[in-house]
Amino acid sequence: MTELLTHRQKMLTLFGIMLAMFLGSLDQTIVSTALPRIVDDLHGLDRFTWVATAYLVASTALVPIYGKLADMYSRRSIEVAAVSVFLVGSMLCGLAGEFGPLPLLGDGMTQLIIFRAVQGLGGAGLFAMAFIIIADLFPPAERGRYQGFTGAVFGTSSVLGPFLGGFLTDQGTGLIPGVEGWRLVFYVNLPLGLLALWFILTQMPPLRPSAEPRRLDYLSALLLMTGLVPLVMALQLNKAVYGWADPYTLTLLGVALLSLVLFVRRSLHHDNPILDFGLFRNQVFRTANAALFLLGGAFLGIIIFEPLFMVNVLGLSATKAGVSLIPLSMGVVAGSLLAGQMVSRFGHYKRWMLAGLLVLLGGLSLLATMPVNITYGRVLLYLLICGIGLGPTMPLYTLAIQNAIEPRLMGQATSASQFFRQIGGAIAASILGAVLSFTLAEGMPVSAAPAPQGVVSEGPAVPAAAAGGARSPVMRAAFSKAISRVYLVNICLVVGGLIMTLFVPELPLKKTNAGPVPEPVPAAD
Repeated sequence: MTELLTHRQKMLTLFGIMLAMFLGSLDQTIVSTALPRIVDDLHGLDRFTWVATAYLVASTALVPIYGKLADMYSRRSIEVAAVSVFLVGSMLCGLAGEFGPLPLLGDGMTQLIIFRAVQGLGGAGLFAMAFIIIADLFPPAERGRYQGFTGAVFGTSSVLGPFLGGFLTDQGTGLIPGVEGWRLVFYVNLPLGLLALWFILTQMPPLRPSAEPRRLDYLSALLLMTGLVPLVMALQLNKAVYGWADPYTLTLLGVALLSLVLFVRRSLHHDNPILDFGLFRNQVFRTANAALFLLGGAFLGIIIFEPLFMVNVLGLSATKAGVSLIPLSMGVVAGSLLAGQMVSRFGHYKRWMLAGLLVLLGGLSLLATMPVNITYGRVLLYLLICGIGLGPTMPLYTLAIQNAIEPRLMGQATSASQFFRQIGGAIAASILGAVLSFTLAEGMPVSAAPAPQGVVSEGPAVPAAAAGGARSPVMRAAFSKAISRVYLVNICLVVGGLIMTLFVPELPLKKTNAGPVPEPVPAAD
């Protein structure tokens, strides 16, 4: 079907889905900047971490289901539904607390948490569907350069999000009479989202699967949700309050384990499973997803813990610490675009994966050995190196998976790659937070230890010193040692991802979206 589309139709469709993806990516950074003001207005300091957690839980749990739906129904219909749900959630978030406590929804903070979950239900589709639709528009031999744009979108939104969130929060009050500035952080999604919807509805073809749609296995979907939701919640809990042995944590993990076991059992015996476990017999699918699981954790480890180093070791403000992530984002943009272009021009995606990971290992090794008196500019350089190394991981693993599976399973296989990246990040963030807390407790007297505070991020709450003020030499040394140890664990994750990548077969990139799965490239190549 896509061979009948003109280049203009493909480009307009690509613009629409990239704009939708930009919305989801921007939302993950813009809200964190506004959260202190939101908490103050809605009087919800005790629940502020759940604003991020609610979105993460919903978006992670829905990714596999979007992939299955994309294999059953029109891709355009699923994309329109995802964008629409995200926009409804955005509007509701902006209205949270405007009318006081509401029946069933509680006070303003509880409303916001619930509405953020609604946003997450749509946000899951913005990412998963972008890669699936790009696979429909372009054959694997051309796809790399266009999937490279996804890394550019992510990097750009990572830079714009904090600035836009801060500007709207601090300067936006009064732009719309009677509306606080932080509410514009959510309302800004509406015009951008409506523009994306217009492009999708008017320019995007239906992109229907070739097979006749079959009834969704709702019980499998329910089991998957009741497995993933408590799992991500257990990982996101502040372990300083709810430790691994806490009954609440153990209950969540027990429910998750039981539900996921039942999900796997039903999937293996159902004729239309949410996830076809036969995909795991494909070596590319199996090894590439194992690598993504590990690399997702390494990426999130940099995002979460680098600002802690800036604030608690170098003594910088939270704003300047956030700005320091810009070189990382710019490196991701450059690495993603370069790798995508090179693979589309010369093929051989595996060598670019390995090259990126070697660069990433170099950058992480530098971060892991930073002295207490390192300069701000030197840290920015190290982050740029890490970003360049991370860039190829954005498009190329998904490209390798898509190239190796049957077109009828494209949605499931693509969403699985997004899911393993996200769940790997959630698990690794929890483990790295525990490493940080343990090392701080080991190296800092109780009298000097900072009060535990939640770091607003996609990861769990970890100890952090209060922003501003001088740090004692003991505190600076303790945080430096703890974060160095976190980066050493990150290096282990990347080494694991590198080993798994070595086992990813190199397949020739198909020149059409049809045809059989290609045979591996001979070793002589």
